Amino acid sequence: MKHPAPTRMDSPQSSSYYTLYHFFRERFVLPMRQWLFRFVRMVLAVFIAASVVNFVFSYFFYTPKMHRLREQNEAIVRDYQLLEQRVDASLARLAELRERDHAVYRAIFSADTLDVPGVYTPYSPEKYASVGYGRYAPLMTQVWEKMDAFARQLYLQSLSYDEIEKLAVDKDLMAEVVPAIMPLDRKKLRGNIGAFGMRLHPILKRYIGHEGIDLGAPTGTPVYATGTGLVADQKPQSGYGIQIVIDHGFGYRTRYAHLSKSLVRPGQLVKRGELIGEVGSTGRSTGPHLHYEVIYRGRPVNPINYISRDMSEEEFRAITESAKATTYEMDE
Repeated sequence: MKHPAPTRMDSPQSSSYYTLYHFFRERFVLPMRQWLFRFVRMVLAVFIAASVVNFVFSYFFYTPKMHRLREQNEAIVRDYQLLEQRVDASLARLAELRERDHAVYRAIFSADTLDVPGVYTPYSPEKYASVGYGRYAPLMTQVWEKMDAFARQLYLQSLSYDEIEKLAVDKDLMAEVVPAIMPLDRKKLRGNIGAFGMRLHPILKRYIGHEGIDLGAPTGTPVYATGTGLVADQKPQSGYGIQIVIDHGFGYRTRYAHLSKSLVRPGQLVKRGELIGEVGSTGRSTGPHLHYEVIYRGRPVNPINYISRDMSEEEFRAITESAKATTYEMDE
């Protein structure tokens, strides 16, 4: 705060005050202000210089704390890499078990591979997207994905072995009920087999899924049960005409459609090879044939894989090679 200097010098007292004021101002006030200004400027300069030096040093050199953090990060990365190697080894071992399950155990019991909805749901790393892991994110996400896949496949394999154990206990009964023969005499076959799966529809001119195989034969050709089971209740179903559905147990069902005649009734026990109906052309059909399906756990599977026991290797190869997109149905 500035003090106004005296403006009148008409008395000795005023003159003395004026002289004393300027003396203190020049000897103490002004030097103090200059010193304070220089001190503040020096402090700011030192602070700025220290900040710059600290930034440059921390950019090019690690502090002790940063060294510790770096060592910890490297240790975590090594742990994740080791974990990934162990998961890869476990996945490889699990793949061997699954291959043995499919190629040996299930082949013995003529059982399809187990398929549990949701077990193979794709891994979704988006649920971790809100968490930032910087440059370590790819490694961590990759390990999580493999662990997720391993857990799902391990769960599926455990269910498969549970089923194999049950099949082993009931192997004699299962050997009798699983569909394993041709549903009609092969000598009665006419034309090519209507193949299972996607095929070009001759009328709609687009690919449509076919849930069974079509076996062309003259009207009245005997149709036989391919496995022991109970005749299920026949619910009307569009396009199939007269049909028979047999529940064999163990998750297996078979369908025989477009028949001219059914010779069994719902609830009746039929044996493998027993006469159950006659070939016809009822429903949406363009000619006499048998539409034959094998359904496992509610999902249609290729019936060709279940008739190999009823023929030699050469016959089986010939019948699979001749399976073409032959269509006997008007719209399925």
